[in-house]
Amino acid sequence: MTTVSVIIPTLNEESTIGPLLRHLVEQTPFEILIADGGSTDRTTQLAAPHATVLSCPLGRGPQLNHAARAARGDVLLFLHADVRLAPSSLAAIQQALADPSVAGGNFDILYEGNDTAARVFSWINRRRYRFGIFYGDSGIFCRRHIFHRLGGFRDIPILEDYEFGRRLWKHGRFVTLPHPIHVSARRWRKAGLFPTLWAWFWIQALYLSGVSPRRLSRMYRDVR
Repeated sequence: MTTVSVIIPTLNEESTIGPLLRHLVEQTPFEILIADGGSTDRTTQLAAPHATVLSCPLGRGPQLNHAARAARGDVLLFLHADVRLAPSSLAAIQQALADPSVAGGNFDILYEGNDTAARVFSWINRRRYRFGIFYGDSGIFCRRHIFHRLGGFRDIPILEDYEFGRRLWKHGRFVTLPHPIHVSARRWRKAGLFPTLWAWFWIQALYLSGVSPRRLSRMYRDVR
């Protein structure tokens, strides 16, 4: 059977990591790796009973690459600390990758909450998927050998997930599983709906026009 290694990058995620890991172990992944970038709160202590905690160079790309090199599963699933998978999501990954033509994929996003903002963000993401535009909060997964063949994530301070996803999407057949991944609304709850939408639009547009990710990272607010 195809084995799944779950990789979660963390930095001061004590408010989210415990519930996520307790939720994940119910789906019995092959292994869970916490790629910690130097948390100063209780993140690593809360994670240790459920996962292998790795001390990594700070930066989401380097953290993910460090854990991917240590992973032993056939498939790598990259999750943010503030998401929740639907039941049987790992089984759905295994089923999808039983087809050798599938290189990887992600999940349908549902943002938490029943308000207009949550529905707007969920709707936007479904439309962007059609053009191969997605980010790490969608739960990107791929075969481990393909991840290494593509060279992993770039060491850039922002959009490393989008950049890797584009390469994966072009590499082979990419599937979006209907099992919803529930994503926290903490970003726009703290920053505001329209400022968040505006930042998303401009960061994406400026990146595609050639602006350095290091310059763009100044526009992206940390909401931990």
